[in-house]
Order: sequence, then C-alpha cells, then structure tokens
Amino acid sequence: MTVLVGKEAPSFKAKCAIKNDVQDIELKDFRGKYVILFFYPLDFTFVCPTELHAFQERLDDFSKHECVVLGCSVDSHFSHLAWLNTPKEKGGIQGVSYGLVSDLGGHIAKAYDVLNPDGIAYRGLFLIDREGIVRHQVVNDLPLGRSVEEALRMLQALQHTEKHGEVCPANWKQGVPAIKTTTESVVEYLLAANG
Repeated sequence: MTVLVGKEAPSFKAKCAIKNDVQDIELKDFRGKYVILFFYPLDFTFVCPTELHAFQERLDDFSKHECVVLGCSVDSHFSHLAWLNTPKEKGGIQGVSYGLVSDLGGHIAKAYDVLNPDGIAYRGLFLIDREGIVRHQVVNDLPLGRSVEEALRMLQALQHTEKHGEVCPANWKQGVPAIKTTTESVVEYLLAANG
C-alpha cells in the first residue's frame, strides 16, 4: 500500500452527483479548503449507507472547519443519483447533500491505492489540507465501517497544530491541552494525565 501522507494528493477530474445535480469537478477546485475524501465499495450495499448517513449527520461540523466532504465509489453518477433519491427505509441515502464522485473504471481509487482485486475500493479515507497535501490516511477492509468521529478529530487536530504549533497527543480532543515540542511540556502532560 502506498503511503500518501506528506505527498500531494493525486489529482482527478470526475462527474460528481450532488443532491439531484451532476457537476464536473477537479480536486484542485477545493484548494484553500480542507477535504475529506472517502472511498466506499458500491452504491446500494450494506455498510456504505451507514457511513454516508454518518458523514451527513456531522456535515455541519466539517463545514465549520472549512472542510469539504466527498464520497467516491466505482459507480456511475447515474447510480449515485438513483441512490440519493432512494429513501432510508429502502436502504437509500436520501438527504445526503455532499458530493459523490463517480470513479467508473476505478482510476481514482487506483491512484489512491485503495482499489481491490475485484475492482471496487476499500474503505479509504484521506484528509487533504488547504495546499492539496495528504495529512492523514486510513484504509479499512470492506466489512469494517469507519469512524466519522475520528475523521473529524483528525481534522481538528491538524488545524490545532497549524494554528498553535503544538502537537496533539494520543486521544486528543478539541478543547483539551496539547503539547509544546519540548521535553518539559511532555513531562507536564504525562504527569497531568496520570495525576
């Protein structure tokens, strides 16, 4: 598996279904904002709708942090639109308002090294900063749903680090002290954590 952290996110142009509309997008369109790009295997499946709804439930929190959320699968934009118009009680994702990228042929998933041998994407998630650099990535196998809370926590940690120049320790959450890059600060943090 390719580690993309610290590298420029692979560029792409694609059709993107947003609500009842289809737009042509490029990753570079989002420079100046943070991007959560997450891959999922297929429309009309089982774990996938739970993840897509979970991202929708926290979409305002991502937006407050100037972060665009994009889902991506190897389905066509027609399939995305059909799924977006299918109600929850029929396994659909009606109400999801962020963009779903069509990756027919799996070229984007391949560029991010999450395309599995069957031609569908593993559950990859990439946090891309305002300059287009991947700052965090995680990949789950097909049956393992990801944590939207962790994706949001990583975004908040990155922004805290950028703003304050501090590092974020294990299990750090927004509003909790971080660590300055000194031995004294680490000792102070460790003693307070065990205190």
